[in-house]
Amino acid sequence: MEAVRLVEFNLKQVLTKLVTHLFGDGLEIRWVDCYFPFTHPSFEMEISFQGEWMEVLGCGVMEQQLVNSAGAEEKIGWAFGLGLERLAMILYDIPDIRLFWSEDERFLKQFSVPHIDQKVHFQPLSKYPPLINDISFWLPSEKYSENDFYDLVRTIGGDLVEKVALIDEFTHPNYSCCWLIVWRYLLQAQGLRSIGPYRDEAQETAECERGSCREDLDTMGVWGLQRV
Repeated sequence: MEAVRLVEFNLKQVLTKLVTHLFGDGLEIRWVDCYFPFTHPSFEMEISFQGEWMEVLGCGVMEQQLVNSAGAEEKIGWAFGLGLERLAMILYDIPDIRLFWSEDERFLKQFSVPHIDQKVHFQPLSKYPPLINDISFWLPSEKYSENDFYDLVRTIGGDLVEKVALIDEFTHPNYSCCWLIVWRYLLQAQGLRSIGPYRDEAQETAECERGSCREDLDTMGVWGLQRV
């Protein structure tokens, strides 16, 4: 156990220096406990970016069984993976990760420069407004990760989902949480009704998985209250 703590300390120290080297001193960093299948303990590094916390890499102490299978029974080590797109978002001030999969020449041409050291200032593409709605749940317990609901919404909404954030929670006596979901079309303007099928599927899936009571709100008022 002591060896694992020492490796964890080394891991965090080295990766903190790496990120500081990339982005400079004064960077605000925090470590979040998480789960990866081949490391334990596992962590995500988040940095403060434009007033919000953004994940930039995942890491952890390697499972000893994996190390042993490689013929290194007497060794212990750590592993990490960088989110290159998220690093580029910071370096070039790109607000939306979905743009990296875009074939839009307006985006690609901004990075066609004669020299690698030439500074690039990203020019935003989409002028379309975001579509915003909130969804709140009563849950059987507080054991519900923010990442669980984020992954659920992203799986259903795909590239339309720009942001999922927990904005409020309380217990009295059951646990309740309220989520902000921001949808945005990159190539065309759409109304709030266009996200209805995605929103409904996310709500129904969450209800089936968590046995929750739901209340949905948007900027137009109450969508409805349904108990499962």
